[in-house]
Amino acid sequence: MAADVVSIGDSWLGYAIRKGLVEPINNAEEQDWNQKGEADSNGSVWGVPYRWGTVVIAYKKSKFKQHNLKPIQDWEDLWRPELAGKISMIDSPREVIGAVLKQLGSSYNTIDMETEVNGGREAVLNSFTQLQKQVQLFDSMNYLKSFGVGDVWVTVGWSSDVIPAAKRMSNVAVVVPKSGSSLWADLWAIPCATRFQTDRIGGRTRGPSPLIHQWFDFCLQSARSLPFRQEIIPGASPLFLENPAPEVLQDRNKKKPKLETNLVRGVAPPEILEKCEFLKPLSDKAVGDYQWLMSRVQRPRGGLLGNVLQRISTVLGLKSRF
Repeated sequence: MAADVVSIGDSWLGYAIRKGLVEPINNAEEQDWNQKGEADSNGSVWGVPYRWGTVVIAYKKSKFKQHNLKPIQDWEDLWRPELAGKISMIDSPREVIGAVLKQLGSSYNTIDMETEVNGGREAVLNSFTQLQKQVQLFDSMNYLKSFGVGDVWVTVGWSSDVIPAAKRMSNVAVVVPKSGSSLWADLWAIPCATRFQTDRIGGRTRGPSPLIHQWFDFCLQSARSLPFRQEIIPGASPLFLENPAPEVLQDRNKKKPKLETNLVRGVAPPEILEKCEFLKPLSDKAVGDYQWLMSRVQRPRGGLLGNVLQRISTVLGLKSRF
């Protein structure tokens, strides 16, 4: 109730707008930081990105060397028989199905699985069923714990989670799949607190602070991108898109082992970045395909995967058939 701005992930922004939890940023067109980023030029600005990144795959180099396994390079590697039961993954519905679509050479934002995916919906169903057998744990809270203690050799998650954890471990490599991955962004948004009646001290009842635009300006200053370039903060500054060539920075801790990764200053190489995608809202046709998919996937008796399938149906607003 007291906050003038809050941080929200881009995948939740549409939900927050529909539920009236955030309000438009007024006079955005008058600010230096504003850039046209929406297809609708008359649309409102609802959030200001302050960092972004991608979904990555991390694997234990020591285990791969011990068992003479080839390094992870792309999504299709998750389906390798020797990695069955050795993978943990976030349980985000769009990321799970998205990995399946990428493995089949399609897009995260596929509108019609039957016409846009080689082999149609049956191919998606078959690949998803195989992925279930490969992944030991679908859990956005504990997937890195499982990876850290060695229960699994491979993990799939957001770079903001994975990179800091990987730096605390040894013999770990982190890669953005060469066929592209999903992009995420953290945004500043203004909570619609004035619609809530409250007499609590600190409650914001007179609209957002007139200083919020100064806060946005501050966050988007060139100097604020330095922690990203020094890899102190995981992710990348939005300013990277204007000046993608990373600076050559002096290594202040040369004794610290360098993480093996194809990320450069938190960003995928240009040839991979151009294949990456932000997740767009699902079309009605895509929701129908997801519903068809969920109705034909056999849910295990209990366990985390069953919860994931239930969550996918819930997120899509579908009535569960399980």
